[in-house]
Parts: sequence; structure tokens; C-alpha cells
Amino acid sequence: MYQVGNLVKELSAKHGHQRESLMPILQGIVQKHSYLTDEAMVEVAKELDMSAAEVYGTASFYTFLDTQVRGKYVIRVCKTITCSMKGKSDIVHTIEDMLRIKPGETTPDEMFTLLETNCIGWCHKAPAILINEMPYTELTPEKISEIIKDYMQK
Repeated sequence: MYQVGNLVKELSAKHGHQRESLMPILQGIVQKHSYLTDEAMVEVAKELDMSAAEVYGTASFYTFLDTQVRGKYVIRVCKTITCSMKGKSDIVHTIEDMLRIKPGETTPDEMFTLLETNCIGWCHKAPAILINEMPYTELTPEKISEIIKDYMQK
């Protein structure tokens, strides 16, 4: 476990102690440690003089502020109507078959987490996914299969 109190103090010194500092502080924790623990959210609440419920409500609202451990590679599949119309379900089925997980699950070796998420901003090149912060667009089952195989070898 990381020293959450020190990190929260460091981030609040950088971003401030007002309510407007909440998002950059939460993003800083996720960037450094990949997810927000309950302890981290309580520390942020204390530092910003907010309730822990307000911090958790914000964290749980935003897709990219993970509140649980995720795999090394987080695959976020866009679930907009555009991606759905262009074959998103085939992409999801291919990933499910390859990794033997369903959306919301993580592989037993904690290498991959599969999530469905709202628009990732690539509708013009649907279907699209993000793996961590890397976008992949105009996907086909064959293309996603090659992408996943490449990540399995990393």
C-alpha cells in the first residue's frame, strides 16, 4: 500500500485546498497508483474539508477515476450507439473469448480489465476502444485479436 497521506498533501499543495482542487487531486492519485482506495478518498476529504461521501460520489461518477484495483491493461470499449452500430458487440465478444472475462471483470493474473464506457471521442472511427490511454479505432475482430495478442506479449 502506498503512503496516501503524503501524496494527498503533496497534491493539495500543488493544486490547492478548495473544492475545485478535488478533480486534479483525484486524478493525481489515480495517475500515480492506478486507483483510489477508501483511505485515499478519506484523506482527500480531510484535506479539502469535505465529506468522504462527496469525494466518493465524485470518484464513482467518473469512469476514469477507478475505485478498485484494475488490471495492468484496462480495456475500455466505447458503448455509444455509433460504436454499437459499427460492430462493438463483435469486438467485445472477441475480447471476452480471448481473455475469458466479461465486462467489469479482470483476468486472474491481473493483466487485463474489460470495461464498457461512454463515448471516448472516436465515434467518427467506430468501433473504438482505449487500452489504458491508447486509442484503437476502426476495429474488426481480426484487428482486436492482433492488438490483444501484442499486449499479452508485453
